[in-house]
Amino acid sequence: MNVDSSPLEATSDPHPPLSTRAALTPIPFTDPWQYDLTVPRDPRGPGIVRVTLRAILGAHGLGELVDAATLLTSELATNSVRYAKGPATVCLRWTHPVLRVSVSDASPKFPVHVSFPMPTADANRGRGLRIVKLVADGWGGCLLGDLLVAPTGKTIWFELSLRAAPPPGGSGATVLVA
Repeated sequence: MNVDSSPLEATSDPHPPLSTRAALTPIPFTDPWQYDLTVPRDPRGPGIVRVTLRAILGAHGLGELVDAATLLTSELATNSVRYAKGPATVCLRWTHPVLRVSVSDASPKFPVHVSFPMPTADANRGRGLRIVKLVADGWGGCLLGDLLVAPTGKTIWFELSLRAAPPPGGSGATVLVA
């Protein structure tokens, strides 16, 4: 019987050792990319989002944006985990020189943006959108779903612009392949 497959295909490991993998070329610094992370409604979610965001931005050579993006993403992810009745999706989208981070959830209610009075120093909440407004280069939100029937959720987003020149070599950072 003649089987039309090579021995390599029949025994191919979907996760071969690093030494046998083909070298990958990193995405050029100015090329667009996107990462999506779905987070369950769990109080550990915002911490996982922060760690993941730092790793992604560091790998792409966007260290200048890490602190602001981490702070703002944490605010939005915490609101979703705290108030929405289901998972949240965090999307990081790079279109040189702008990073847009959006957090979507199933709740059609927008976070309350209170202008005055300012929350007291010991208040546990009430500063999130004020921080986003002060730190981000732009921000906004929109309802998701069929607005004629019923909204099915919302997305809140912010943008940060890179002010520094691209890193030398254009790739952003060393590529780690797991």
